[in-house]
Amino acid sequence: MKKAYRSNVRENLLLAMDTLRTHKFRSLLTLLGVMIGVATVILAVSFFAGLESQIVALASQFGTQNLYIYKWQPGIHFRLTREMRLRKPLSYEQAMAIKDQCPDVKDVSVEMVNWTGTPPVMKYRGAQMLDGNLTGSTPSDFGISNATLAEGRVFTEVDNWRRRDVIVLGSDIVDRLFPREDPIGRTINVGGHNFLVVGVLGKRKEFFIDTGNNRVAFIPYNTYRDIYPAMKDNFVLAQAYPGRREQAIDEVTGVLRRVRGDKPWQPDSFGIATADSFIQQFNSIIGTVAVAMMAIASVGLLVGGIGVMNIMLVSVTERTREIGVRKAIGAKRSDITWQFLLEAMTLTVAGGVIGIILGWGVGFIVRFAYPRFAPTVPLWAVVLGFVVSVGVGLFFGLWPAMKASRLDPIVALRYE
Repeated sequence: MKKAYRSNVRENLLLAMDTLRTHKFRSLLTLLGVMIGVATVILAVSFFAGLESQIVALASQFGTQNLYIYKWQPGIHFRLTREMRLRKPLSYEQAMAIKDQCPDVKDVSVEMVNWTGTPPVMKYRGAQMLDGNLTGSTPSDFGISNATLAEGRVFTEVDNWRRRDVIVLGSDIVDRLFPREDPIGRTINVGGHNFLVVGVLGKRKEFFIDTGNNRVAFIPYNTYRDIYPAMKDNFVLAQAYPGRREQAIDEVTGVLRRVRGDKPWQPDSFGIATADSFIQQFNSIIGTVAVAMMAIASVGLLVGGIGVMNIMLVSVTERTREIGVRKAIGAKRSDITWQFLLEAMTLTVAGGVIGIILGWGVGFIVRFAYPRFAPTVPLWAVVLGFVVSVGVGLFFGLWPAMKASRLDPIVALRYE
């Protein structure tokens, strides 16, 4: 019984392949929609998988136990409410309250950056840099953010207390201003102020776009406040003890609500983010884009499926006498149904396989040409593309197959 079933399936599959070989151009046009739809699915999944791995690596390199604290929720904001815009900045004293009153917080650093203004021009002799960022930070910032030191040293608490004009440069700044010279011990001008270079940071991983992580120069927090006395906006970075991050979040929330005077019925006048929350926010954004991409792919698959159904209906009409002959010599309705179903599925599977190869190939080219982007094709995406192509053939080939199997053999044999 099993041998007869396998032989029947094999015979129907060979008939389907023979039909496809006989009508090559028509088959190619039919599978085009499926091919484009599956290729779009593979490309979308590979790009988003690459983006996700990039954001995970980017967020993790700064420390998975870190809390990022600002006057509103750190992350991407498409619109700030009036209440958020009117919030008071976090103060240095509030940051120190976190350090002193939160037992699950290991260390705290404070940063001050001019988020909205034009970046200060960085100059050394004849070279200058217009897109560098200057940050004032407490010395603990380097340890909390997992910064690596390539040369020299970072500034100390003594440098901060005495408001010394010392600076630690990111790797891209060194590449621009000191292409053939050791920067340690040199004096550079930043926004009209001279600073002694005492250290150079190691290169950090970047996202598929330049996020500026290596274009940042750090000076002592108190020095920054002397240079920019009107600046009040502080960004606080707290490091929790291993395995105590959630407890640290609760403690920080309680301390900040108290020192900032938040009433019990009022929402928090600050935001706390973690590496996980950044990843979740990013995933929600790319998830929305992924839905749009899948909708576009679905249109391609729908067009391809309708094309398959139309071609199969034409094929049934063209082969009416053949169907009559097969029924006359003993073919069952199930044999006819499977013959046309397998033909439809062979069409769509061929389109699906070509689409998988095309999507993988484009992803490989992008990865080769732009290594920072690094799209990756997970195995489940390949399986999904194959299953979808089989499903399209099965669904859209069912009506033509059933129509063929229901033909009356006598009427079919008389068909001209």
